[in-house]
Amino acid sequence: MSRHARLVSTGRFLPPAEVSNDTLRRRFSGKFPDFVEKMEQSSGIRRRWYAPEGMTTSDVSAEAAREAIARAGIKAEDLDLVILGTDSPDFITPATSVVLQHKIGARNAGTFDVGCACASFPTGLATAHGLMASNPHINRVLVVGAYMMERLADPDDPMIFFYGDGAGAAVLTADTSPGMLGAAFQADGAYNHHWGIFAGAVAEPATEAAVREGRTKVRMLERYPPEINHEGWPRLVRKLACTTGFAVSDIDFIIFTQVRKPSIELVMADLGLPMERTHTVMEEWGYTGSACIPMALDDALEKKMIPAGSLVVLVGSGVGYNQAAVALRM
Repeated sequence: MSRHARLVSTGRFLPPAEVSNDTLRRRFSGKFPDFVEKMEQSSGIRRRWYAPEGMTTSDVSAEAAREAIARAGIKAEDLDLVILGTDSPDFITPATSVVLQHKIGARNAGTFDVGCACASFPTGLATAHGLMASNPHINRVLVVGAYMMERLADPDDPMIFFYGDGAGAAVLTADTSPGMLGAAFQADGAYNHHWGIFAGAVAEPATEAAVREGRTKVRMLERYPPEINHEGWPRLVRKLACTTGFAVSDIDFIIFTQVRKPSIELVMADLGLPMERTHTVMEEWGYTGSACIPMALDDALEKKMIPAGSLVVLVGSGVGYNQAAVALRM
């Protein structure tokens, strides 16, 4: 009998400290007087939220995880596997997932991190599905996406406009009927040096000079061309539909990486889907990177925007450049 992964619950954590665009306008009014205004118009972002000082990525992950676990009606010790997607980890090593496992008390679970930036959550779901389908002893999996990139940014870098803290989580259980239906991936490593943290690891270990010159902070060195998502997302969705066996028009609800609302509007038009079949949260929560898809999914479910039985597609983009999509039946 075939085994499938079914998503049974979600959870999210939005930190308490609001940072409005007006706050950033005041910060950057001298050196970058028009930057915040331009970014607000091009992205739709109006505010973002920061976690308290001392709170880490594993902490925000734990908050979202506990909510998802409680909603699933299980205990943390019932989990067989914990998968955490982030590119703002607690440490370079050990994996943040093992720190999370300890904090939530998932003592019977194995763990690993997924590190493909903002494509990490759909990648984590797809990986969980594959492991559950082929391993009869893996029955309950927690998948988390978390983001705290503002901690790794220079506060004087105007690109901090985008970064908001947060985490989203989902619990998957094994089932004999399909929940997760399929996945598709694409990447282009030619963009690996456009945006990232380029010192502090093997290519350039952290040195006094690297710290002083800001290379241990996240930086955008070159802008991505808009077509990377405007063309890449529709191509990936059509690939997923073709390989999984549904028509694009069959999609009841679709969620994209929450970085630019105009990009989502353009792609929905390309796919021939009305905006009523998607959901955006970047306006109120900022760009929460690896966390934005599960946070948006949890919010849409909370708002009862996704009826039972809906065909849902999740599409993520991450620096590097990674893109991943999954299809699931709710």
